[in-house]
Amino acid sequence: MKETEAVLKDTERQLEATLAQHQARLNPVETGCVTYVGQGVALVEGLPSVGSQELVRFANGDEGVAMSLDPGQVGVVLLSRGDEVRAGTEVTRTGRVVDVPVGAPLLGRVIDATGRVLDRGPPLPELERWPIERDAPAILDRAPVTEPLATGFKVIDALIPVGHGQRELILGDRQTGKTTVALDTVINQKDQEVICIWCAIGQRTAAVAHVVETLRQHHALAYTVVMVAAGEDPPGLQYITPYAATSLAEYFMQDGRRVLIVYDDLTRHARAYRELCLLLRRPPGREAYPGDIFYIHSRLLERSTHLRQELGGGSLTALPIVETEAQNLAAYIPTNLISITDGQIYLSPELFHRGILPAIDVGKSVSRVGGKAQLPAYRAVAGDLRLSYAQFEELEAFARFGTRLDDATRQALERGRRVRETLKQAEHVPLTVAEQIVILLALNAGLFDAMPVEQLADAQQRLCDAFRTQLPELLHRLARGEKLEEKDREYILETTRGLLTPE
Repeated sequence: MKETEAVLKDTERQLEATLAQHQARLNPVETGCVTYVGQGVALVEGLPSVGSQELVRFANGDEGVAMSLDPGQVGVVLLSRGDEVRAGTEVTRTGRVVDVPVGAPLLGRVIDATGRVLDRGPPLPELERWPIERDAPAILDRAPVTEPLATGFKVIDALIPVGHGQRELILGDRQTGKTTVALDTVINQKDQEVICIWCAIGQRTAAVAHVVETLRQHHALAYTVVMVAAGEDPPGLQYITPYAATSLAEYFMQDGRRVLIVYDDLTRHARAYRELCLLLRRPPGREAYPGDIFYIHSRLLERSTHLRQELGGGSLTALPIVETEAQNLAAYIPTNLISITDGQIYLSPELFHRGILPAIDVGKSVSRVGGKAQLPAYRAVAGDLRLSYAQFEELEAFARFGTRLDDATRQALERGRRVRETLKQAEHVPLTVAEQIVILLALNAGLFDAMPVEQLADAQQRLCDAFRTQLPELLHRLARGEKLEEKDREYILETTRGLLTPE
């Protein structure tokens, strides 16, 4: 049987090769001529049969993508600087759409959207190539989001949970910690059997180098692929990079793996597309963005999903990042992405400046899917925490206007301050699921109420160290998703009281 299959496959390859030869004779290679070169784009005449998103090659070896198919000329987006492309340069069709190499050898490497190596490592082996534009999975091919994605942040995993296959937007002003939240989430996937794709769009080279070095220091680069289109790269390369990164992520998803992809950030991607469209003389709309700006992001993020078990059960979780200006959540690009995604994590500059890190505004953040995938133990210890914390923030703002507070209000404020201090977390120090549950259980039980706020960080560290060494089996059961039994709850609280009580 195997010999028959091998013969059939060999015959099929021979027939395909013969057919390709005949097609080449019947359809000679089309060539065109550059009539205009702009900053990152070129207009070409003489390619009447070129298709949309088809890769074309210039005489000097540079490549471009056919984007605008106007009568009599083709608008080509350059994928390189195109310094040697001039009016009169010959252009040739390649007959294939833009594609990207995919495969396990890319793990731990830094590449661009065309597959060029950027990390000074050895050349890549010959790999399978997938088109960067692929159809999103059909509705019937998708499964519900049921597995939690542990980010390592108490405030996210407890109050704004994210599930495998979800699209959770991270947004906020500049320098509020958006990249750090995504980066620590990737670091927390160590030993979680999750493949990570870091897609940097329009970032400074130094910033990307810092991300790569941080991943390397925390041993996270081994399961991560970094795909880069730096700010000095042409806008065409910045435009195709998130699609190429998603195709790479889909390769692992189709193999039944759980994948996490970070787009840092889609604001710069939208600006790159706006620049290309204005150079190609497409009519501008609101804020000079073209009318299809919503479509380019929706077709990108729709590819993130959780596949049914019959199709391998793989998942692709997306964490797109978008930058706001002056906390304006109602701007064009942020509102587009909020409506596309399944929730958002908003980082407030006010909280950042007050030293509340991560600066996540719980009141403006939401997860529309992840709560269904949250572990039972989380629901037992953090069920009412979100509402009480939001009420505390309103009460604190109101209390600033008065000096006389009743005992109940004063007690609620003191408790809320300890909740806020407990939810603080240093960068690159993610906590496991079990460690978070232990801390939140102690918080809800009021074991931190009598403790000075400035001592809470040390108390949490003592708890984590003690439970990690003394009760590893209990922590392991909680991490597996088992329910928090009443006897376990009492045992944790009793042990915690003993650890926190001064001798």
